Amino acid sequence: MPHFTAEYSANIKDDIDFQEFFGQVNTFLGNTGVFPLGGIRSRAIRMDDYVIADAKHDYAFIHMTLKVGAGRDLETRQRVAEELFALIDAYFKPLKDKRLLAVSFEMTELDSVLNFKSNNIHQFLNA
Repeated sequence: MPHFTAEYSANIKDDIDFQEFFGQVNTFLGNTGVFPLGGIRSRAIRMDDYVIADAKHDYAFIHMTLKVGAGRDLETRQRVAEELFALIDAYFKPLKDKRLLAVSFEMTELDSVLNFKSNNIHQFLNA
């Protein structure tokens, strides 16, 4: 963990370089000292079917979720979330300046008991 997911309206698919964006997100998360590098995942999901507001304009959205494992205090999670949202907001500002765009972000903490993982990436990175 953490896993970062971006759901976005299909009408902006050509406006976002997700490899660049996710590179910034992963670098930020890795540099916080809060999360192990081997657990960071970022992915995008294009939403082809959606309606935004009154559907009368070419509205667009991107909603991002950061799922983190349990065990970090609220102050740490809040600091990371606020700093990450500042990165997100800055990244999407040029697009927001050109078009109608809703940008949203939330961090969720996964249940400590009902969260299962199997991963050999940590061992690889530590070797």
